[in-house]
Amino acid sequence: MSNTLFRTKKVEQSIRDTEEPEHALKKSLSALDLTVFGVGVIIGTGIFVLTGTVAKDNAGPSVALAFVVAGVVCALAALCYAEFASTVPVAGSAYTFSYASLGELPAWIIGWDLILEFALGTAVVAVGWSGYIHSLLDNAGWHLPAELGIRDGAKVFGFDILAAALVLILTGILVLGMKLSARVTTVVVAIKLAVVLVVIIAGAFFITADNYDPFVPKAQPVAAGEGLHSPLIQLIFGWAPSNFGVMGIFTAASVVFFAFIGFDIVATAAEETRNPQRDMPRGILASLFICTALYVAVSIVVTGMQNYRDLSVDAPLADAFKATGHPWYAGFISFGAAVGLTTVCMILLLGQTRVFFAMSRDGLLPRFFSRVHPRFRTPHRPTILLGVIIAIVAGFTPLTELAELVNIGTLFAFVIVALSVIILRRTRPDLPRAFRTPWVPFLPVLSVAASLWLMLNLPAETWLRFGAWMVIGVVVYFLYSRSHSRLGRGEGAGPAEPAEPAEPSGPASR
Repeated sequence: MSNTLFRTKKVEQSIRDTEEPEHALKKSLSALDLTVFGVGVIIGTGIFVLTGTVAKDNAGPSVALAFVVAGVVCALAALCYAEFASTVPVAGSAYTFSYASLGELPAWIIGWDLILEFALGTAVVAVGWSGYIHSLLDNAGWHLPAELGIRDGAKVFGFDILAAALVLILTGILVLGMKLSARVTTVVVAIKLAVVLVVIIAGAFFITADNYDPFVPKAQPVAAGEGLHSPLIQLIFGWAPSNFGVMGIFTAASVVFFAFIGFDIVATAAEETRNPQRDMPRGILASLFICTALYVAVSIVVTGMQNYRDLSVDAPLADAFKATGHPWYAGFISFGAAVGLTTVCMILLLGQTRVFFAMSRDGLLPRFFSRVHPRFRTPHRPTILLGVIIAIVAGFTPLTELAELVNIGTLFAFVIVALSVIILRRTRPDLPRAFRTPWVPFLPVLSVAASLWLMLNLPAETWLRFGAWMVIGVVVYFLYSRSHSRLGRGEGAGPAEPAEPAEPSGPASR
């Protein structure tokens, strides 16, 4: 049985599958489109909320260093993603990468994980967007009935109409074509970046140097917690993190790391990129660098405008402007956050549909969902199915507690991709690699260690929920996917064609 559970799909076969007319996606994206997608999904409410919250509770002004640390951890994973996405330019991201290196069952597990991660992420972001729009409508004197409002804390049964409507509209845009999605994302990201830059530049004029003293506040121990809400590492080893001081920077990094979640979704668009060998590494790394720079700049501004002890938890950046006598910026920031969440929601939905499509094309999910639209060349069937399901979930469900499942799912994918780079280097050294992760195996091992460390800092309750979802996935695999696998049935498998040498694509190819 182990031979069938860990059978791998050759990279050449994965690439040939993308050329089947009924299952081929349209190649229309450039490096700029990919960078825009990356920035569009990474920059969300975190830049307006998380920066000040972590500064007050964990690191003080040194939260800027925490963003640098978190950015480095993400960069380790990004280098691994860049090699795989340029070597295996096929939809599915970590699912496809693990199928080529670890085998079918691990690939199914990571695909099942990504479906949950992106679905919950889309629903959570849609609910967050709805909250901002409700706030803006209330400021304008327009009030929706309580039955049509957000469900977190709601006292009446109802449906969050705005969250559901957003998901359905974005579903329609994704069905109509990837290039249209890229154009919409470009416009929205431009607005979002303009808002962020205005906030940074305007806030710089209200900075008081005394607020940076001390830049690294004195360390404060954290009381040990109990129960499933405590971090797993605390329950296992009895170790509790400290706030402030040098160790507080790393504690803060484990929190602000989740503001970077999303760059891995760029890899799901590899199959729709015109020159993936050159453009995928550029798009992944450029978007991560831009977002790190913006996060650091915002954290420096907000801790300079107001002493970190006085920052609010709910809206620190907006309240910092109020404290300096400029309250109108609060509405401006809410507008920027609402606009930004639109692209976050769309790109999360994009990532999920591409993973679902790739699994369907391999037979692990019904092949019905792997046929593309004859005109738009998009996976319209899984896009519509998932869009409707997520709209219903976002409309009915308060998702505050489930949001952490998105974090553990992403970190799990990081671990799998890093391990896959090491394995494929050993099993297929002949593959042409337009981009090569440096210092293999040391850098991927470091990426695995960093991701596992952050996973251990998540609550034990999150681990239990994640484990339950994985158990369900294993059951589905043995009841359906294993017997319907195209690889297992020998469909489409032929002798592997010799790999063509990759065209040079700059310094990274050398």
